[in-house]
Amino acid sequence: MFVKLHHKSLAGCLTLLLAGMGGTTLAADMRPSIDMGVATSSQPVHVTLLLKLRNETALQDYIRQTITPGSAHYRQFLSTSEFASQYGASDADIARVQAFLQQHGLSGQLLASHLAIETSGTLAQFGAIFQAPIHDYVSAASGRHFHRPATAPQMPTALADSVVAVSGLSNERQFLSHRIHAPQLPAAPQRTLTLQALSKSTSGNPTATGQPGDYTVGDVADLYDINPLYQHGITGKGSTVAIVTLSNFYPADAQTYWSTIGLATKPNRITQVHVDGGGAIDGGSGETALDVEQSGGIAPYANIIVYDAPNAGNGFIDAFAQAVADNKADSISTSWGAPEIYNFAALNVNGAKDTDTTDVGDLRAFHQILLEAAVQGQSVFAAAGDSGAYDTVRGLGTGTGPGQYSAPLTVDSPASDPYITAAGGTTVPVKFVNSAGQVVLSINQESVWGWDYLLPFVSSRADVFSVGGGGGVSVYWQQPLYQAFTRGTRRSEKQQSLVYNDPDAGPTTLLKLPANFGGRNVPDIALNADPETGYVVVSTTDGGVISEGGTSFVAPQLNGISALLAQSTGHRVGFWNPQVYLLQNIFGYGPWSAFNSVRAGDNWFYYGAPNYTPGAGIGTLDVANLNLFLGGR
Repeated sequence: MFVKLHHKSLAGCLTLLLAGMGGTTLAADMRPSIDMGVATSSQPVHVTLLLKLRNETALQDYIRQTITPGSAHYRQFLSTSEFASQYGASDADIARVQAFLQQHGLSGQLLASHLAIETSGTLAQFGAIFQAPIHDYVSAASGRHFHRPATAPQMPTALADSVVAVSGLSNERQFLSHRIHAPQLPAAPQRTLTLQALSKSTSGNPTATGQPGDYTVGDVADLYDINPLYQHGITGKGSTVAIVTLSNFYPADAQTYWSTIGLATKPNRITQVHVDGGGAIDGGSGETALDVEQSGGIAPYANIIVYDAPNAGNGFIDAFAQAVADNKADSISTSWGAPEIYNFAALNVNGAKDTDTTDVGDLRAFHQILLEAAVQGQSVFAAAGDSGAYDTVRGLGTGTGPGQYSAPLTVDSPASDPYITAAGGTTVPVKFVNSAGQVVLSINQESVWGWDYLLPFVSSRADVFSVGGGGGVSVYWQQPLYQAFTRGTRRSEKQQSLVYNDPDAGPTTLLKLPANFGGRNVPDIALNADPETGYVVVSTTDGGVISEGGTSFVAPQLNGISALLAQSTGHRVGFWNPQVYLLQNIFGYGPWSAFNSVRAGDNWFYYGAPNYTPGAGIGTLDVANLNLFLGGR
C-alpha cells in the first residue's frame, strides 16, 4: 500500500522556476519543460530520508530553558548524541526505515543526530519504490537539464509514520544567493553620481575605509560598536563559525581579503567539508568567499568550517544537517534561500487548490534541523533576501503584461523559520554627488534598505523594483512567543496572490495567500546591506576585487559577532531570538540599549519605525552593549 507523498524534492518545486508534479513546469513564459522520457535507469542518485522527531513539544520547552536565566536547564546545551537519544528518531522508526531499504537492495547511513538516513541507488530503484517513474527534462526557459518524478510520488505505508520528507529524487530546484550589485545609473553628466560617507570614522580601526561601496569588516566594527570587544582582546579565539553554502570557493580569496585590509588572523583556520560531493566552482563561489571573508573578518581568530554542497536536489538540506550534526560550530550562517511560498502544494501539486499552503517542500525538514541546532546552543543566521517585501520578484520579475507575474507580499526561506535569526538590510548615512559636485541625494540616518530612493536616477521603475532588505510576514509559520509582546509586528495583508498573465488565457491565479494570518515576522536584526553603501569582496570567480551588497553580508557578519560573544561570555550564545527580543522589549532603545531603531526608509512596503518593523526587525546592533547584557567581559 502507498499513501500520497507531499514533499518538494519528490513533487518538483520552484525557485527561479515554478515546477509542477505532473511534468509541467510553470516557467517565466509558462511553457512546460520538455519531457525527454524516462531517465537512464542505472543513473545513480543520492536520497535523504528525513526522520520524524520525538517529543517535539518537550524539545521546544528544553530550548526555551537553555536561554532563560533561572530555568533548570539554563545554558545546559545538549551534545549531538544526547539530542539523538532524547529527541531524534526512535530506534523502532530507524529500524523500520533501514529494514525497508534493505528489502529494496539499498543500505542507509544514519546521521549522528538520528534525524536523517542517507542512501544511494539508481533512479529506477527509487522510481519503483515511490511508484513514480523519473524522467529527464529540459527547461524551456533556461535550457537546463534535470530529472524529476513524472507523476506524484507515493510514500510507502511502511515509511509513512517514520519519514517526514524525502529529498533528492529531483535535482531541479536551485536556490539563490542573496548578494547583489549596485545598479548602473544613467551616464548623463547630471546623473553621474559618486558616493561619500557623511561622517568619517574616528574609532581608529585601521582596517576601515570609511568609503561606501568599499566598506570592510573594519567599517562594520565602526558602525555597530564592535571595537570595544577587540580592545579587550575579544577576537573569536576558541570559537568556531560554520558557513553553509551551495558553491565551492578558493580559500586563498579570504586570506587575500584579510591581508589586503591589514587584518591579522589566525593561520590555517579554514576547513572545507564537501557534502554530497561538494558544490561547484561557479557563479555562486563569490557568495561563499564573501561569507568566509565577513564572518572570519569580524571574528579574526575564530576557526571556520565551510560546508558546501551542490545547488540541486538534497544538497542544501544535507549540508545544513551535517553542519548541525557535527556540532563543531558555535554559530552557523547561510546566505542562500528561496521564497517560502515555493514550498506550497498550490504551486507544486497537480490538482491542488490555489489556496493550499501545505508544505510539500523544505519547511518542515529545515525546521527539525534548526530545532536540533537550538538545543545544542548553535546560533543560526540566514539572509532575509534582497527583494524587499516581495520575495518572488527577484526570481520571477513582475508586471502586468503577457507572460509576467504579479508581486505578492512574501518572505524568504529558511529565514522565515521561527528557529533561525533572519538577517535584514539597511542603508547607512551617505550622500550622492553628481559630476558638478552637487549633492543630489542625502540619506542622513540609517534607514530600511529599499531602492525606491533611486527612482529619480533610473529610467524605469523596473530597474530597481523591488530591490531592498527582505522582510514581511510568514504565511506558514505562526508568530512565535518571542514576538508576541513586540510592538510593531504585523499580520499578513489582504488580497495577496501570485498571478500569471497567460498570453492566451489571461490572468491565471496560481496561489492565493491567506489574509490576516498571524505569522512569524522577519527579519529579526538588520545591518548595512545596500550595495550603494556596500562592501569590497575578493572573489577570483568574479574577476578579483568587486563591490557588492545584500543581506548575504549581514548573515555572516552576525555569525562572526556571535563568535565574539561566545568567547567573551565563555559559552555558546544559543538561540538568539528569544534573548534579543526580550532585551529590546524590556530596555527599548537609548544610549545603553543593545539595539538602534531604524526609523526611516522602507523595503517597498514596510517602513522604518521607532519599534519593530518588518523592514529592519528590532533594529541594528550595538554589539558592545549586547555583550554587556549577555554577561560578557
